Amino acid sequence: MSRIVARFTDLAARGRTALIPFVTAGDPDLATTVPLMHAMVAAGADLIELGVPFSDPMADGPVIQRASERALAHHTRLRDVLDRVGQFRARDAATPVILMGYLNPVESMGYAGFAEAASAAGVDGVLLVDAPPEESGELVEILRQAGIDLVYLLAPTSDEDRIRKIGAVASGFVYYVAVKGVTGAGHLDLEDVNARLLAIRRLIPLPVGVGFGIKDAETAGQVAGMADAVIVGSAIVGRIEALTMKPEHIPGAIGDFLAGLRAAIDATDRVRGLK
Repeated sequence: MSRIVARFTDLAARGRTALIPFVTAGDPDLATTVPLMHAMVAAGADLIELGVPFSDPMADGPVIQRASERALAHHTRLRDVLDRVGQFRARDAATPVILMGYLNPVESMGYAGFAEAASAAGVDGVLLVDAPPEESGELVEILRQAGIDLVYLLAPTSDEDRIRKIGAVASGFVYYVAVKGVTGAGHLDLEDVNARLLAIRRLIPLPVGVGFGIKDAETAGQVAGMADAVIVGSAIVGRIEALTMKPEHIPGAIGDFLAGLRAAIDATDRVRGLK
């Protein structure tokens, strides 16, 4: 059983919705990344999505694009990201870490070389925005042999055929993009999100996380009423950006923000447990 599966199994048994924050490794510098990861766990994060900076992040909005630019300005590369995961693992052997990024850096390292290095570092899952299920057979098998889950995105436009194709190769959990467009865009239509989650769960027997459009404690609590995980990215990265010149304040500030989200999610979980 992977760390991701074990974590979701434990959370489900306790009636708890996962909180999954996203940050870009190396933003605003590599020295901040590991302390920030630990601060997020201390504030209530159940899993961590760690972005691999890339020069052409087509699925990301301007906030996360700028995070990649800041990380790349410090020459952050995939091997640096893996090194930070290894450093994180020295103190935390339990919290699952999912790398989120694009296929090109993985292809440059080679599927087998990446899988070996990621497994050795303590990576639990990978989400590659531009790796469609129809073309991921070799990658899926290599990652599976290394004990790494491959997480996929589902969109509001995903039809039943697409959902089935992703369900055939995805593992760990699936990530439902709650609004159309890039990260940080759009407004949540909670009724539509709930309907889409019901449709996904009929076809895929995996936990479903919801991201894009979750900006504060209120929306986090609302999404917790229907999802297995609440995923928050742009709202965190925007706060990091505001503190770029004071990186020593970032772990504390992001920890405080996540603690508010965690409290709202827990309040929803308590109400749901009474029903």
